[in-house]
Amino acid sequence: MAQSMSGPTAMVDDLEDDVAEPGRLISSRWRPRSLRTTPSKEDRGLLGHPRGLPWMLNVEMWERFSYYGMRAILLYFITDTVAGGGLGLSENSGQVVLALYGTAVYLLAIPGGIFADRVIGPWLSTLYGGIVIMAGHICLSIPVAATSWLGIVLVAVGTGFIKPNLSTIVGGLYDDDDIRRDAGFQLFYMSINVGAFASPLLTGWLREHYGYHAGFSSAAVGMAFALAAFVYGRHKLSAFAFTVPNPIRPEERRRLLLGSLGVLVAIGVVVAVLQVLTGNLVTTVATAGLLIPVGAAVAYFVVMFRSPKVTARERTHLRAYIPLWVGAVLFFMITEQAAGKMATFAESNTDLRLPFFGWSTTAEAYQSVNPAVIVLLAPLVGMLFTRRAGRFPTTIMKFVIAVLIVGLSALMLGYGFQIWPGGQDLSPWWFLALVYVIQTVAELFLTPVGLATTTTLAPKSFASQAMGLWWLSVAAGQGVAGFIIAQTEHLSDSTYYYVLGAATLLMALVLFTVAPWTQRQMADVEVAAQD
Repeated sequence: MAQSMSGPTAMVDDLEDDVAEPGRLISSRWRPRSLRTTPSKEDRGLLGHPRGLPWMLNVEMWERFSYYGMRAILLYFITDTVAGGGLGLSENSGQVVLALYGTAVYLLAIPGGIFADRVIGPWLSTLYGGIVIMAGHICLSIPVAATSWLGIVLVAVGTGFIKPNLSTIVGGLYDDDDIRRDAGFQLFYMSINVGAFASPLLTGWLREHYGYHAGFSSAAVGMAFALAAFVYGRHKLSAFAFTVPNPIRPEERRRLLLGSLGVLVAIGVVVAVLQVLTGNLVTTVATAGLLIPVGAAVAYFVVMFRSPKVTARERTHLRAYIPLWVGAVLFFMITEQAAGKMATFAESNTDLRLPFFGWSTTAEAYQSVNPAVIVLLAPLVGMLFTRRAGRFPTTIMKFVIAVLIVGLSALMLGYGFQIWPGGQDLSPWWFLALVYVIQTVAELFLTPVGLATTTTLAPKSFASQAMGLWWLSVAAGQGVAGFIIAQTEHLSDSTYYYVLGAATLLMALVLFTVAPWTQRQMADVEVAAQD
């Protein structure tokens, strides 16, 4: 791993002109003088993959360890009493905050990607995002309310910069014709789930024995490991990581600055107007959390449909994408409550005693079920889809199945809240675990398919923006959840999930009804993919 490569590396300073236009290499002290500039096939390290991949796997594992560890205890911290070490918000308000936090993470991925593409490149964007995240975790580890809220904001901002750019760096390790790319991203996906599996177990144990701030401290340590791997491993990367692919021209800077300020002012105006209309801060921020991602998504669709760069055939594909996108919004509306209402069920409605040797688990441990099941089932589901390529289930039917399954899981949660309301009436330990398993199966039918479909149906001129549109479905789903939670404070959790489950099943029926039309709109794409 450590030896130098005479062929695959060269002095970047002597080869800057060889980098494909319109990109330009960043001029930063963080940029190594020696980077790979030769074809990726000549770069072979661990398991035959590029030498930079193991370092990026380390970064992603520890960054996800940090993120999911913090998220696992965040709701409990926000809703615990001040005397118990928390922030003292109500359970309903805490769930709204969690939903808005998730919305912010995915919304901020859009400016994070734009900033990398136009200003400083993916590597520096990831570095700065990681530093901001670690600062956020450090703030959360300080037992002061003001620093805790600041920490939550910093983690959301930093994650927005890392999320779109670290995967871009991994993709840049491989040339377009490098057959190792898919296997590399499979390893990358596994590193995500390793970190996501381990962190709730650790932070839950730390919270139980040493308090919330010890758990947040472990997240800061995890992020420090990620940054160390990221900085050390930069010498193994290709020049792509340090290249600004579409550098902003001098005449564009003023327009970009004014546009950014305009967006911030518009958001501020929306929040101010909503506050005047509602008179309630929780309702205001929840409504803004719904309107902003939905409005951004609508704007994306309008721009793409009206653009002269989009062909008639591509507009047909966009029309097919609309029902899929709406289905994804409802899907994420339910599944992204893993750290919200489902965490509440784990803490207040579940018997945490296990029937093994007198053992007990923590409420946070349930959030490790999803990544564990993904690691176990993802290869099997992938084999199923490969073997049945060109047959049932088609892309649209995979969405139908996913939305149907997640709707049924919502009804299960409604039933769970109804018959096990807490106190002396606690659900058995396996019930919530089963719900997580069912939702994970649905996720394997929708999430990888959704990512692939987005790239396939996207107009060529809007390839990157279309991926932002997909992330907006996650943001919008959590925005919808936060808005509904804020509006249904006086309804029971069972009613909440029964209504959401019924609405989601109705959407599954709609998707099934329009499936033939959707399939016709994208038939040429699926045929090409099969060929």
